[in-house]
Amino acid sequence: MIAGGFHVILDHNVKQQHMDQTLTGFGTVFVFLLLGIFFVVAGFITARLLRPSRPNPEKNSTYECGEPAVGSAWVKFNIRFYVVALIFIIFDVEVVFLFPWATVFKSLGVFALVEVLIFAFILILGLVYAWVKGDLDWVRPTPNIPKMPELPCRDSGRANG
Repeated sequence: MIAGGFHVILDHNVKQQHMDQTLTGFGTVFVFLLLGIFFVVAGFITARLLRPSRPNPEKNSTYECGEPAVGSAWVKFNIRFYVVALIFIIFDVEVVFLFPWATVFKSLGVFALVEVLIFAFILILGLVYAWVKGDLDWVRPTPNIPKMPELPCRDSGRANG
């Protein structure tokens, strides 16, 4: 009985020494953070030392998709770029939600099929709404805004007469 109790005390001391030598969860995160910063800084320093440095006006100029830059960078962009990108992202993310459902489709049953059909119907409804609204048209016709006819000014007749 004494030997068994002694064994428990020894086992507890061994565990205590082992716990003192290991890092906590925060220590592990801190070590990985330091290693990440080190590798990024080392990569930048290595690239700076190895790359050639021959600047010229053409290399220092603004590059935009192979087209020469014209004018200021503070120009108004057409909102259609953002609308089309947002519509793409919305439908792309929604399709990602369908993948996990498709992997376990057989085990879910008819109820899950009805749910995903409702989900697809809502997606199609959103696509139809964007289409009818004209957000998917890349080139929209310019609106024809009628102008009010100019009325003759009363003062112009008095100045001549």
